[in-house]
Amino acid sequence: MSAPTLAEVRNWPAVVNVDQAARALGLSRSKLYALIRQDTAPVRSIRYGTRVVIVTASLVRVLEAA
Repeated sequence: MSAPTLAEVRNWPAVVNVDQAARALGLSRSKLYALIRQDTAPVRSIRYGTRVVIVTASLVRVLEAA
């Protein structure tokens, strides 16, 4: 599956799962989880119990800067 375009990401809901965010960033799911655990992820994450979601606005900012 190819990476989504910036225009597509802008139309995503307010938060997305780690799989979607990793694909948009060109990272593996495990790499993004590792960055989140190390508190060095380029995007803002929110933890809901055991679930982790990524704030789409932060993802858009990262992609715009690339």
